[in-house]
Amino acid sequence: MAFTIELPDGSQREYPDGVTGFDVASSIGSRLAKAAVAVRHNGELLDLDRALPGDGSVEVITADSEDGLFIARHSSAHVMAQAVLDLFEGAHFAIGPPITDGFYYDFDIGRPFTPEDIVAIEDRMVEIIKEDQPFVRDEATTEEGLEIFKDQPFKTEIITDGEASQGAGDGVVTLYRNLDFVDLCRGPHLPGTGRIKAVKLLRSAGAYWRGDENRQQLQRIYGTAWNSKEDLAEYLERLEQAEARDHRKLGRELDLFSFPTDVGPGLAVWHPKGGILRKTVEDYSRTIHEEFGFEFVFSPHLAKSDLWHTSGHLDFYAESMYPGMVMDTTSDGSGTEYRVKPMNCPFHVLIYRSQARSYRDLPLRLSELGAVYRNELSGVVHGLLRARGFTQDDSHTFCRRDQVGAELAMHLDFVLTLLRDFGFDDFEADLSTRPEAKWVGEEELWDLATDSLRDALEAADVTYEVAEGEGAFYGPKIDVHVRDAIGRRWQMSTIQVDFSLPERFEIEYNDAENHRQRPVMIHSAKFGSVERFIGVLVEHYAGAFPAWLAPVQATIVPVADRHIEYAETTAAKLELVGARVEVDESSATVGEKLRRAITQKVPVVIVVGDNDIEHTSVGMRIRGSDDEERGVPLELAAERIRDIIASPGRS
Repeated sequence: MAFTIELPDGSQREYPDGVTGFDVASSIGSRLAKAAVAVRHNGELLDLDRALPGDGSVEVITADSEDGLFIARHSSAHVMAQAVLDLFEGAHFAIGPPITDGFYYDFDIGRPFTPEDIVAIEDRMVEIIKEDQPFVRDEATTEEGLEIFKDQPFKTEIITDGEASQGAGDGVVTLYRNLDFVDLCRGPHLPGTGRIKAVKLLRSAGAYWRGDENRQQLQRIYGTAWNSKEDLAEYLERLEQAEARDHRKLGRELDLFSFPTDVGPGLAVWHPKGGILRKTVEDYSRTIHEEFGFEFVFSPHLAKSDLWHTSGHLDFYAESMYPGMVMDTTSDGSGTEYRVKPMNCPFHVLIYRSQARSYRDLPLRLSELGAVYRNELSGVVHGLLRARGFTQDDSHTFCRRDQVGAELAMHLDFVLTLLRDFGFDDFEADLSTRPEAKWVGEEELWDLATDSLRDALEAADVTYEVAEGEGAFYGPKIDVHVRDAIGRRWQMSTIQVDFSLPERFEIEYNDAENHRQRPVMIHSAKFGSVERFIGVLVEHYAGAFPAWLAPVQATIVPVADRHIEYAETTAAKLELVGARVEVDESSATVGEKLRRAITQKVPVVIVVGDNDIEHTSVGMRIRGSDDEERGVPLELAAERIRDIIASPGRS
C-alpha cells in the first residue's frame, strides 16, 4: 500500500507502506540523509528510523536546526543518566528534559554530587558517545514498565500517574534503550550516541521532586550540547559573561540590594544606591504613563477573599496566593478572610465601577505602581528575576469596541518607546490566540482583538511568532521580548486583552443611544515588574548603567585633605545641573579612590588638586575612555556632565 508525502517545497511523492524518515531523506538527497537526525510528520517529531504512520507533510530535521539541537540535548540527557547509573550503584533517576541551550537530569544518589563526580560522569559520557550506541524506541504495557523500573521509584510514580503513556495509547508506555540502559521517554532521539558532537556538564544543584518543596530533594546536573566544539566554546564564553553579569552578584558589589535570610526567599531590600536607581526607573514610569494619557490610582495591599472569588483568582490562581488571614473577628469567633494581592487588576475594575460611565469617558486609562505578592516555590525564586514580592507598573485601559484597535496600537508604541529609552532595540514578540476549548467572550470580539494586535505588530515592524491557541481563556495577548548585550532573550512587556473581568464584575457604560454596553479591558505591564526589569538592566549593562540611570553619576576625588573644600564646591556646582554626586573623603590614596570609582562603574570621575583650585578647573575621566582630561574649566565640566546625564527625552 502506498501513501502520499508532501515535502516543505509543496511537492508530493508516493512512498510504500513502512517507509521511514531516513528513507524519505535519502530519496531527496544523500547529503540531506547524512545530515538528518529526525523528521517532523504532520507536526510531530519522529525518530529517523521509525516507519511513518501514513499520508501527510514531512520535514527532515537536520542536526544544525533548532529542533536538531533540541533532540541532541534530549539524547545527551539520556547519556548522562546512563553514565550516572553506570558509576553510582543504587542511583535513582527522575526526569531529564532538554531546556534552552542545554539539558538536565535529576538523581538521588544519597548525597550531593561533588566536582570530582561531575568530571567522572562527563568522562563516562564521552566513552558512551564514542561507542555510538543506537537509540532504540520500544513500547511496553504498564505492567511491564512497572516491572522494568521496579527499582526506580520516580519512574514507577510517573507510570502510575499515567504520564508515560502519551503518544503510545492507554496502558502503553514508551521506552528508549541504548544497550543495557533503558529510560521512559516519548522521544525522539538521535540515531545513535555518536551523533552528539560536543557536550559539557556545567554544575549540580538541589531540586525538589516535581518542584514541590514538600517532596524529596534530588540532585540536578545541568549540561549543554552543541553541534561543534566551536559552538560549545562560544557558549561557554557567553556563560562566563553571564556569570560576570549576574544581577545578584553585581547587586552586592554595587551596594544596590540584598536578600537577607531574615526576610525570606524572594524578598529584596533596597540599599540607598539601589533606592536611587529604583526611584529613577519609577519616576520614568510615571512620566511616560502621563505622556500616554494614563491617570494614577492607588490600591491597598490586601482585600477580602470575596473580591478574589469574584475576580476568579481563587478559582484559577489560588496556589500562587498567600494563605488567607481572618480579621474583624466577632465574639463567636467568626470573622472575614483577607488575602494579600497577587495582582492589581480587581482594584482598578472597582475604581471603574465606582461611578456611572458614558461612552464619552472612554478610553479610561488607569495606572499604578502596585506591590503584589505571589507564593512562588522557594526552588524557583531567583533574585529579582523571580521574586515573591514585587511592584508592577500595572495599567488597565477600559475602552469601547471601536477603540480596541487604536488602543492596542498605542500600547505597543508605548512598550517599544519605553524599551528603546532603556537601551533595547532588538525586539521579538509572541502573539497568543484563542484556545481551542475553554474561552469566554464573543468570537467576533476575539477576532477583532487578535487582528488588532497583529496589525499593531506589523505596523511597528516587530518580528513575531503566532502561538496558536496559547492565549489565556479570557483574551489574546502580545508578549514582547528583547535581546540583551550578550544575546540572551528576555520576556519583558505584556499587552493582554481581557473579556472576563468586565463580565465578572458586570461593569458597563452608556453608549450614544443610552444603551448599556460592556467595555473591553486591556492589561499591560510595561516593565513586567520593576524588580525584574532592574535585574535585567543590571545584567544587560553589567552594572555600567547609562549615566541618566547611574545611582552615582560623578565621583569627586580630592588629591589631599586640603582639596576637600574645593571638592565640595565642585559637587555643589554639579548638583545644580542635576547630577548625583559623591565626594570621596576617605583616607585612601588617590589611586585607590580612582580604582574604587571605576569598580563602582561611575560614569564620570573628577579629580581636583592644587592647580584646579588655582584655575577653578577639574580633571575629568569619562567611563569608557582611558584618558583623563586635565584643567577642564569647572563651568565647562558642569555643562558636559549635564549633557552626559540627560535622560532620554522625558525629564
